Formats: sequence, structure tokens, C-alpha cells
Amino acid sequence: MPLLRSAFIALSTNQPMRRFSESSSIGRKLSSRFVAGLEVEDALQTAERLNKQGMTATLDSLGESVSTEAEAHRSAEIYHRLLDAIAAQKLKANISVKLTQMGLEMSPELAYTIAAGLTEHARATNNFVRIDMEGSHLTQVTLDLVHHLHAREEYKDHIGIVIQAYLFRSEADIQQLVSEGIRVRLCKGAYQEPPTIAFAQKTDTDTNYVRNQGIQPEHFEFQMLYGVRRDLQRRLVREGYNVRVYVPFGREWYPYFMRRLAERPANVFFLAKNLLR
Repeated sequence: MPLLRSAFIALSTNQPMRRFSESSSIGRKLSSRFVAGLEVEDALQTAERLNKQGMTATLDSLGESVSTEAEAHRSAEIYHRLLDAIAAQKLKANISVKLTQMGLEMSPELAYTIAAGLTEHARATNNFVRIDMEGSHLTQVTLDLVHHLHAREEYKDHIGIVIQAYLFRSEADIQQLVSEGIRVRLCKGAYQEPPTIAFAQKTDTDTNYVRNQGIQPEHFEFQMLYGVRRDLQRRLVREGYNVRVYVPFGREWYPYFMRRLAERPANVFFLAKNLLR
């Protein structure tokens, strides 16, 4: 399976394959298992459906590195629309943002300004912004930006971050974040990282992931991916746990989809079986 994982991660950055997949009906049909739809309205309808099942949602407009300031602001505008719609429809949902969508690789200052604007909007609508973690070359700058935003008193309850369990540094990062009262989503990690900074074996990542056991149920929630183990999501709700589903949507779904296959290559056979039905 490690070979398949590497192959899917490599495919996630293959531009010709991405262009073909995102424009083909077969590609969109395959991706629908893990991607809620192409438009804002699709994500909102999914959040409403999840709320009725006793779950909350995190909405993520798919897309990564932008090349112009105008693109960064257009990406941010989708999230502003989401925050307004969540408030208007009284949904139990928040937003999850990738900083490369906000221009981080062009200008950290631009990304900070846009992220601050989204956090201010979240404060005004009593909502929350989760800053996603991306490749390890962006880990420190992402942490720095979240630390700076959280240091502003008015934003303390409205900004959080994602930490990846496969990085060696993550345990220390979480200890620092928790000491400052910053809310953390702990995930496994889905990028290709060198063995000098990340666990190469899934079993080691799993062990690192569960180091922080013993937390009372009211102080955490299970956050699970849209389309993954829906039976388990419903079971956890029945057992009284807080469950939040990460709901990705948008036309730039290909890299996200490939990383989901990389996490669990067995999903390829599951998707092929459903496609042939």
C-alpha cells in the first residue's frame, strides 16, 4: 500500500490529469463520494442534512495555491458568502480555510489580512474559522499566523488550527497551542513528507495520533470526512458523542480527491464497484 499511496499523492499534483478529471462527467461522478458538490448551495444543503442527523459541519471551498491577489480575494469571498448563509439559515456549521488559497505563497501579509477579515466576519456572526494545515514547508508560517490572530482578544473564540499527527514536531506544537487556549483539529496528514520530519509508517502515525487520550467527551468532538464511514458517524451520534463532518465542495476537487485515495487506497476498489453499478 505505501507504493499506491505515493502514486496517488504524485497524481494529486499532475496538472493534465487534473484538467481532464475536473472537466469529465466520470471524474465528477467518482468524486461525489467525498465531495459534497460544486457550488456553495450544495455545501449548505449538505450541512442542513447533517444537522438533522445530529451532526455539525465544517465547510471547505476546495482549491489551493492562487497566483494573483484577485484570485485570493475571490477565494475569500466564497467564505464570506458561507458565513452569511450559515447565519441566515441558522446552521450548525463553521468554515475551514487553506492559506494558500488566500495568497500565502505570494505574500504572507496578504494571507494574514484576508484571514483576519474572515475571522472578523466569524466574530460578527458568532462563528469560527479553522485554518487548515498544508505541506510541511508551510507549517511554521501557518502556526505563526494563527498565533498572531489568536493573540487579538476579540478573536480568541473564533480562530483555530489543524495539526498533522504524522509530523514529528506535532506533539510539541499541540502542547504550545493548548497552553494558549487555541482549538486544535488533529488529523493524520495526507501529504508526501520526507522521513526526516514525518513518520513513514501508518502505524507510527496512528500511535502518535492517540497520545492525547483521556479527554472528557464534552471537551472534544470527532471530526470525520464527508463520505467516509458514514455508519460510524451515525453510531457515534447515537452513543452521545459530538460529531462534526468536514464537507468539501467546489470545482477544484481533484487534489483533495487524490489525497483521500492516498490515505486509503482500498477506496479505489470501492469507487470502481459503485461506478459499475
